[in-house]
Amino acid sequence: MQYKNIQQLALENNNFRKVLFTNEHSQVVLMSVLPGEDIGREVHETVDQVLVFVKGAGEAVVGTDTHNIGPGDMFVVPAGTEHDFTNTGHEALKLFTVYSPPEHPDGVVQVTKADA
Repeated sequence: MQYKNIQQLALENNNFRKVLFTNEHSQVVLMSVLPGEDIGREVHETVDQVLVFVKGAGEAVVGTDTHNIGPGDMFVVPAGTEHDFTNTGHEALKLFTVYSPPEHPDGVVQVTKADA
């Protein structure tokens, strides 16, 4: 078992996407979304995703529902659900997400959204 202070790691992360840890059945990824950027509207057909926001402000669109995002908010996105998360604030939107099963190659770091 690995121990990490996930909130602190998310706050310190300045990469758009950084794969922190990958197991056989799940993966933990840090994200930092710049003001005005979004994660990108997408659907993971066979992957469940849980996102936890630790800093910043934004808007979540999950299926047909729209919600404001703030620190401490969590969104569960079942496989097959269209979703997007947009930074509407003036500072980076910091979060961590868990994919099950893993979605990205282990160890991937994408500094900017363009790299993704």
